[in-house]
Amino acid sequence: MNSTNFRMPARRWAAAATACALAAGPAALAGAGSAHATEGHGTASAAVLRTGLDVSLLNKTVNAPLTVSLNEVRAPQSARKTALTASLDGVDGGKPFSVLRAEVADAEATVNGDRAEASTTLSGARLHVPGLPLLSVVELEAVSSKAVCEAGKTPHASVTLPASVRVLGKRVRLTAGGPTHVEVPGVGEVRLDLSKTGTTSTTAAATALRLEVSVNPLKLNVAEVEGTITLAEAMCEAPAAPAAPAAQEGAAGVQPQGARAEANLAETGGDSMTPYVAGGAVALLAAGGGAVVLARRGRGN
Repeated sequence: MNSTNFRMPARRWAAAATACALAAGPAALAGAGSAHATEGHGTASAAVLRTGLDVSLLNKTVNAPLTVSLNEVRAPQSARKTALTASLDGVDGGKPFSVLRAEVADAEATVNGDRAEASTTLSGARLHVPGLPLLSVVELEAVSSKAVCEAGKTPHASVTLPASVRVLGKRVRLTAGGPTHVEVPGVGEVRLDLSKTGTTSTTAAATALRLEVSVNPLKLNVAEVEGTITLAEAMCEAPAAPAAPAAQEGAAGVQPQGARAEANLAETGGDSMTPYVAGGAVALLAAGGGAVVLARRGRGN
């Protein structure tokens, strides 16, 4: 009786150990996961004209803001409007006045795949502010700006300027030596900042002209106009570069011997966990076999 009671549990334990060892293989494989990569979309924007002006009126103590823009777009968009008018309460009885008129005024912003791009073109343009309906703040032949951002490459920003412009009726030569100041007695002054460009590892920005305006028209009920005017602006941000596939990233960190071992295991239907699973199964089977031997010896005695 004693040998029978010992022998039966030993056999059952050995069988259970074998079953557990065989089941460990699928369980180890089930723990493997998959990696997912996402890709950024990039951005692009452009504007032919943007104003940030404060207009002081003769019969009021408050300022009237003039914040308008022409052909301001974000990818994927384009615009080709060549004239801009505005109106302010208290200026010429609220009648619309011309802010900009041009022969060509184009803005375009696109994002395609791994490339984002923005560009502007302005030519044959005349810019006005309230209170100066006949005298242009600036007249120019042609300016343009461009910003290109491509994934994995250095962004690029560029500007094209004419040799000269006319500011408050005066012809001014444009140079890269710094800002240009123009002052007209009884009218006011304008400061021109030329060809501003900048890039980072993923972004680019270009502005053809930025004007700081301070004029005193004393006409059409306008006492003073101050602020900034930006012409031909383009900006972009590169799309994110596609992430490397997870399989390639894993392979890069495996030593040659480990790589060969995993390749051999793949050919036989196993993986890197197979040696450990197999070793565990052998150990369990050996333990079970030892239990059976001991059981038989006990029965013989």
